Amino acid sequence: MPISKSVLAIAAHPDDIEFVMSGTMLQLASRGWELHYFNIADGCCGSTSMNRATCRAVRLKEAQASANLMQAVFYPPICHDLEIFYNEVALAQVCQIVRNAKPSVILTHALADYMEDHQNAARLAVTGAFARSAPNFPDQSRFAQWYANPIEHEVAIYHAQPHGNRDPMGEPVEPTHFVNVTPHIGRKRELLACHASQAQWLDASQRMGSYLSAMEQLNREVGLMSQQFEYCEGWRRHYPMGFSSPDFDPLKSELSADRSIVIRNA
Repeated sequence: MPISKSVLAIAAHPDDIEFVMSGTMLQLASRGWELHYFNIADGCCGSTSMNRATCRAVRLKEAQASANLMQAVFYPPICHDLEIFYNEVALAQVCQIVRNAKPSVILTHALADYMEDHQNAARLAVTGAFARSAPNFPDQSRFAQWYANPIEHEVAIYHAQPHGNRDPMGEPVEPTHFVNVTPHIGRKRELLACHASQAQWLDASQRMGSYLSAMEQLNREVGLMSQQFEYCEGWRRHYPMGFSSPDFDPLKSELSADRSIVIRNA
């Protein structure tokens, strides 16, 4: 079966895609891939000055602006911040989006990250992909509104670097796939700047200072790990059982020709 040149980013909150995934998406877009952009939560808690409803509305517009700028198909969020739970309702909705996007590549968070929303988003992405070909999921008697026709083709799931390039216990995490985003770092900055409301929030909640510079610094750290590129996004490929053949590695096959990726210890 020919590869579906579609990539689906599944993240927890508005701006997560821009921090750790958008450079890889831009690399694939330059090779003719279709982009799909999905934040599971609506960002309603990402402010110390706006109320929930205002914050939710502002962040929806920011996410839509970023998706439009990268020419990606946009999927609206399905829950509130800190309410990303691994349950059948969320799985049905995530699986529907996977089936509609028909991706060969899914980009999502690390399974061990600094907050539960990121971890649960990754778990939902994995199971949503696993169930892509199961005609009896979800239960149509209860979730008919979220049922989409199953898809059969192979999919590779890649987990991004955890926030800060460390696991929840503070241990450094090194990826296996280093994608060169140096040519796209200016565009990444432009996409992240769409989320202007986060300048105040990230400084207040995480002492991040300039969130644009923080993104560049995190990508620079991964670049140093690569020992080859200035700026990188790092990935670890999910074990392929249930998803693809063992050698199905679209990031490697797509980005190796012009040496835009380094693979180490995969």
